[in-house]
Amino acid sequence: MADRASTVSVPGGQDASGPVAVISGNGNLPLQVLEALDARSRAFRVVAIRGEAEDAVLRRADTVLGWGEVGRLYSFLRKNECRDVILIGGVTRRPDFTSVVGDLGTLKRLPKILKALVGGDDSLLTRVIGLFDAEGFEVVGIKDVAPELLAGEGVLGQVRPSKVAKADMELASDAASRLGDLDIGQGAVALNGRVISLEGAEGTDAMLERCADLRKSGRVRAKGRCGVLVKTVKPGQDLRVDLPTIGPRTVELAVAAGLEGIAVEAGGALIAEKSATLAAADQAGLFLFGFPSKHAERSGNA
Repeated sequence: MADRASTVSVPGGQDASGPVAVISGNGNLPLQVLEALDARSRAFRVVAIRGEAEDAVLRRADTVLGWGEVGRLYSFLRKNECRDVILIGGVTRRPDFTSVVGDLGTLKRLPKILKALVGGDDSLLTRVIGLFDAEGFEVVGIKDVAPELLAGEGVLGQVRPSKVAKADMELASDAASRLGDLDIGQGAVALNGRVISLEGAEGTDAMLERCADLRKSGRVRAKGRCGVLVKTVKPGQDLRVDLPTIGPRTVELAVAAGLEGIAVEAGGALIAEKSATLAAADQAGLFLFGFPSKHAERSGNA
């Protein structure tokens, strides 16, 4: 476990008072954040979400809480002097209105909690951040605690994109930005000057599987490896939460779909299992590329 001192030195010369609370959903990213915090000697406490956190995170958890234990969560954070909070990992589904009724602290805050559960993904996340802000906590992002997990700019592996791929990258990026305006998804695929798929509620993996089916069925005709998956931050998105993410599985599905490469927004996308992801892409002859952000600095700490 990390050093649990109450005051720690953070890279960059800043001191953080108290440990950072890592509220962990599903997937591998929470564990990667814990490992990054260990490497930086940053003190932390692990709050695992019941029914979501992976076994490896549960083994390191300081507490395991369900959706209806908001009061207990805030009490835990105050008891452990956690001012900074990071929300990391996936959530399978939103809690329904009955699941948030658990303890007295939850009941006191129930009107605000129910209001936060209404709306699209962006408004939900903004309101969740607001709930922490109202209690005197500060939600921080990956850039604040583990920036090495973010995609850099330019060619990220050993394979470089072709001129055609760069044009498809630009087209897919524009399509993904427009999609983000509607708070629908963060990804798009373009092939030979044509957008062939947009990410919806089903997520990136299902979108890539659909691209593979389109080529197999002949609905999309192309010779050889071509086409680009782009994942980008939604316009105006708060960079502290819900960043677009790629990993080894993304590479596997992109190869199956016959794509030439994957492009993500530099500084605004996470690469899960970074070493394994880059190695898989290099081995498959797939390029990974970080393109500069087209948007102004977002709200939040990022």
